[in-house]
Amino acid sequence: MNHTRIGAVVRRATHDDAGPLVSVLAEAFLDGPVADWLVPDPAVRRVVFHRYFQVVLRHGLDHGHVDTTHDLSAVAIWHPRTEPPRGVDPEHQAAVEKATGVYARKFQVLDAMFEAWHPRQPHHYLTHVAVDPPRQNHGIGSALLASYHWQLDRLGLPAYLEATNHRNRHLYTRLGYQPGPPLILPAEGPTIWRMWRQRPTGAVTSRFPADTPPDPRTP
Repeated sequence: MNHTRIGAVVRRATHDDAGPLVSVLAEAFLDGPVADWLVPDPAVRRVVFHRYFQVVLRHGLDHGHVDTTHDLSAVAIWHPRTEPPRGVDPEHQAAVEKATGVYARKFQVLDAMFEAWHPRQPHHYLTHVAVDPPRQNHGIGSALLASYHWQLDRLGLPAYLEATNHRNRHLYTRLGYQPGPPLILPAEGPTIWRMWRQRPTGAVTSRFPADTPPDPRTP
């Protein structure tokens, strides 16, 4: 089903869209504090990110829900978390390790921290949202998320994400997300802001769910 939000036609992505959407993801995430921490060399980073996001997008298409726009200028990868996770997918983990090569350890640390401090309450998890850099700042990303938020509100389900910089954090706050306690990556890494969006309930503004200790199953 297609949805029109703020002038953008949003539809569910397919495997046929993978090529352009991998490029959108890799280029949109190429700069920033987390990218610098993961792969310090910018020239190498572009190659690693293209390989990495091939794995991430394929996993989202196979096991989650991926939205895009009519012109493939943006992409959002969602994973329902309405039941407790069954643990790490070894096939996916091996694919990430192969794609990231000598930088795999930092990608593993990032994923482990995200999983350890993940809210236990049922929700849908926005793992990645990206807009082609030349098309940014035109409301396309907000339109993409508004389409999925509309569906979540109908189901009465919250949304969760991790914001990787101040600019994104402010954007998500405007879209109804509330910040939780931040995460600080090791080895002088950047700060990550965990964000939670509850279904709107009149004048009541939801807050980030009560924090829980790290999951002991996560290394």
